[in-house]
Amino acid sequence: MTREQPVAGWRRTLPEIALTLMVLAGVANTIHRFMIDGKLPQPFIFDVNDTFMDWFNTAYWAHNPGAFDNWHTVYPPLSFVFLRSLGLHACYGANGLAARDCDFVGVYAICACFLLCAVASWFAFRRAVPQVALWRWLSFTFGLPLLFTFERGNLILPCFVFFALAYGGIIKNRWLRAAAIAVTINFKPYLLIAAIGLAWQRRWRDLELAGLATVGLYLLTYAMFGDGSPMQLAADVAIWVQMTSGQLYEGIYYSTSYTSFLAFDTPHFPTRDFVPSQVVDWILFLVPIVVRTSQAVGLLSLIGAWLQPRAVTAQRVSLLLLTIALVGNSPGGYTEVFLLFLLFLEQSARPGIKIALAMGYLLSIPYDYVFSTLLTIQAEAWLSGRPVTAPFGFAVGIFARPGLIVAMLWALSLDTLGQVVRAHRAQRPTLDPHPRAMLARAVKS
Repeated sequence: MTREQPVAGWRRTLPEIALTLMVLAGVANTIHRFMIDGKLPQPFIFDVNDTFMDWFNTAYWAHNPGAFDNWHTVYPPLSFVFLRSLGLHACYGANGLAARDCDFVGVYAICACFLLCAVASWFAFRRAVPQVALWRWLSFTFGLPLLFTFERGNLILPCFVFFALAYGGIIKNRWLRAAAIAVTINFKPYLLIAAIGLAWQRRWRDLELAGLATVGLYLLTYAMFGDGSPMQLAADVAIWVQMTSGQLYEGIYYSTSYTSFLAFDTPHFPTRDFVPSQVVDWILFLVPIVVRTSQAVGLLSLIGAWLQPRAVTAQRVSLLLLTIALVGNSPGGYTEVFLLFLLFLEQSARPGIKIALAMGYLLSIPYDYVFSTLLTIQAEAWLSGRPVTAPFGFAVGIFARPGLIVAMLWALSLDTLGQVVRAHRAQRPTLDPHPRAMLARAVKS
């Protein structure tokens, strides 16, 4: 098998240029609306006074006791060690809101992390897809998922820098790569899913090093912070699931999965008073079918990739694993940052990849059309420093984005199955867990 030629030529790049211009048009509209209204429009967070508060709420507990016992955080200790080292302790006597206006080091750190995300993604795209690197970098850096993460000040920002180092082909040393993977998992434990992709190419040593580094980093930060045992984390996860189960609108506002919509058919929200019962029943019937069928196709492609480890890259496997997970559950819209990064590393110009890339660009557009106002907030916007009236409600993107991820999963899965079938013609499938010379001949798809 020969390495497929990367994306090249103006005819192939024109669609990506056009889609990038749509993303940038969304950015321009966001800036325009902010200048006029004094707030960021939907799909950015509807609490206009909550900018950067994912960072400062967490930082408050990094400087004060009770992160696991009182706040019931699901973040491992690394997050608190990191934030405690990047903040002014004297600012955290009251609460996170007060600290945001005092701790200028934290604000600068958020901006620095965003810039590092931009730099790391540029190097990764420039290496993987040089002909279209600029367009994918612009769409990724100024696209909705990363801008939304930036506005929230979410710890995905520092986490992504290490994610790009681990999965973007930027570093070659397996020890450094294992350390980068360990940081990502200790920031966001669900990124263990991405690391499992190494097993598909029988890269057991890399997987073993990543596992050891992850455990070692956890133990080190646990000792440094003095809190956050495995039992505490497990208990807090259960509490977190119970606490968030009643947040219906927040659950669908920027969701990656249609399963978030199933919670609306409960006594907490009288859905059937606004939508005909027959429509609700059809939604309840179709959503599980769409989700499970899509996941089944994704799992089938992963089985094929396991039998033909030379057919696809570890990056593709990690992308499939993450997409399958996000179709079935939504840890938050900003997790699309990891999804789109891996997608934009794809080099092929096959139809399935083109469709998946189109879905990725559409997910990057920071714009939404609100067709029904659900709530109106009157508050002072922190970014503009002036009182604003902020209407938010049901919008096209709320219903479209989970569908785009489903379409992306189907496109990637069918493309992977096609690659597996082609590989079957050249060599027999294998269940051999031993790498031997397989990795040296691995083919990037």
